[in-house]
Amino acid sequence: MNGRLAAWLKDNYSDVKSDLFSAFIVRNTELALHKGQLGFMSPFVWMFISSYEKLRSFLINQKTITSLVQLEYSGFDGATVPICTFTVENAHHPNFRGGYVRLSDFRGSENQGPKTLEAIKKPDSSWFYRASAADFKKIPGSPIAYWASKTLGNAFEDNKSVAEYFSVNPGIRTGKDKLFLRLWFEVSHNQTQFELTDANQMILENRWFPLHKGGNFRKWYGNGEHVIDLYQDGIEIKTKSPDFRLRERKWYFKPFVSWSRISSASIAFRYFDKGVLFSDAGPGIFAKEQCIRVMGLLNSKLGNYFLKVINPTLNYQKQDIETVPYIQIEKCANISAVVDIERIDWDNYETSWDFKELPLTQPDFRQAMLKASYNQLREHWQEMTLDMQRLEEENNRIFIEAYGLQDELTPNVPLNEITLTCNPHYRYNGEKSEEELEKLLLADTMKEFISFAVGCMFGRYSLDKSGLILASQGETIEDYLKQIPEPTFPADDDNVIPILEGNWFIDDITERFQKFLRVTFGEEHYDENLTFIENAIGKDIRKFFLKDFYADHVKRYKKRPIYWMFSSPKGSFNALIYMHRYRPDTVSVILNDYLREFKTKLSARKEHMEQISISASAIQSEKTNALKEIEKLKKLLDELETWEHDVLYPLASRRIKIDLDDGVKVNYNKFGPALKKVAGLSMDH
Repeated sequence: MNGRLAAWLKDNYSDVKSDLFSAFIVRNTELALHKGQLGFMSPFVWMFISSYEKLRSFLINQKTITSLVQLEYSGFDGATVPICTFTVENAHHPNFRGGYVRLSDFRGSENQGPKTLEAIKKPDSSWFYRASAADFKKIPGSPIAYWASKTLGNAFEDNKSVAEYFSVNPGIRTGKDKLFLRLWFEVSHNQTQFELTDANQMILENRWFPLHKGGNFRKWYGNGEHVIDLYQDGIEIKTKSPDFRLRERKWYFKPFVSWSRISSASIAFRYFDKGVLFSDAGPGIFAKEQCIRVMGLLNSKLGNYFLKVINPTLNYQKQDIETVPYIQIEKCANISAVVDIERIDWDNYETSWDFKELPLTQPDFRQAMLKASYNQLREHWQEMTLDMQRLEEENNRIFIEAYGLQDELTPNVPLNEITLTCNPHYRYNGEKSEEELEKLLLADTMKEFISFAVGCMFGRYSLDKSGLILASQGETIEDYLKQIPEPTFPADDDNVIPILEGNWFIDDITERFQKFLRVTFGEEHYDENLTFIENAIGKDIRKFFLKDFYADHVKRYKKRPIYWMFSSPKGSFNALIYMHRYRPDTVSVILNDYLREFKTKLSARKEHMEQISISASAIQSEKTNALKEIEKLKKLLDELETWEHDVLYPLASRRIKIDLDDGVKVNYNKFGPALKKVAGLSMDH
């Protein structure tokens, strides 16, 4: 709206001033005769969202909704929009039961019309409902929840709400997330304060503090991925962002239950016991004692059922959570046990800030044969998944019975809703066979083993000590050896690991991985173990490192890689570095100790092939093959010569400095075409 229109609406339609369609509805009732009939098509957000409560009140208390059809999100070809069409009588009949058609179960525009006609012809169809204004008033905020049963309505009328027991708070808003938020692994670990329990413990000189920012559908625990810049009590945010909100400081780092304010399907709640801040995108539910208890209800089928009545959109606000009717149940399912299982699962993966070690390398699962280790681990994961399913179904049963909704809900939880990463039904959601799911899980578990191995190569992790070793800016091999004087598997000295098609360096990534496999699972079954890995990932380990590893790493770290691939234009030369160990002379090391050394070896190989091509003792096929290889080597050397001259040498001369606080996106792009291009990260050069 322009300023003139906004001001006019404020003066004339103050209750519905936020958008034109609301004011248009009210204006039409003014134009129509008493008892006149009006018909509209509009967004259906007015039916549920709290900001439209005054419009709902107007239609419910002063007019009469006579019919309504709520379309499915894809009800129109080529668009995903929340639309309803409805009729209103310009008079008030509080007990009139209008006709309502709910098409949310019928995806696609081709279904909308036929299903509406079918509902009209057959009022007993499961998507046709009758409801009155009196029915809507039973639920706080009066959402147009026409499908809600009498028992469900009574649950709201007869019980106190979540707001009576818990404090629900929107969290921190920076106004400029790209500037002030990072994924936790981008920055220096020694500049991040974990494990706090109170805002007064914040050290002003520390810059980064853990923050929950919503995230994917995951229940009970997890999605701790971000940190926020609160250096000097957020001085940068306060000076650079006019739209910031550093609110509810009294709840900083306290235990809370959170959710993703914008969801893609069902809503899921997660618990943070300490040390984490809450955000506008991941608000918090707090209590002086045992805020975890509310999660039993909210994560149950009943909790989702209530919330779909209160607000069946994909955007769940503070008011929606506060409105849920809450019964205090003393003997509910063991929520702490559920959280513990989810916590273990989340922390088993290296993108958790509480990751300690890979399950495959833990004594409980590690055996001489990698296959046997995986099978034992897989059996453990299945037990975890089934335990979770049993606990969740018990939790559902308790709450469904407490609210008397046995006729409307069952406690069953399908496997794809057990949100453990080790559960393939959840991890690879979709129509896949058991065989396909198992194949995907095995492949990804072996890739996680490979990723952990690379972490050990760079000194981020170690087989001799759990958790992070080198994870702060500028740390060196000396810092590593102070912690682990006699490593079982030593970290790389110079922070450069070549990845090449052939075996040109004794310390290339393939050689190092093979040594890691020997150290972790022994020499006796090395060949079988390597074959098991290669069969799982679908290719030779050298080809995997050359073709797939970096893409896997970029995906794992959400397009903010911590290992960077220096790569020539055609990928003939590749070298991996660890950004936390980067120094201004790192590019010079790549140039002098690896690229030029590689070129020297290629030139020597080319000379050898030239000797064969003119040798009197060589047979014709040997000469032909030699000539082919000479041509290939010429192209390789030309590519590398140009890359060195145009890209790597000038870069090495500049001795670029990086600051991890700036984040991967800023730092990665300082190196231009020297680094492998990553969609969504690399800028055009």
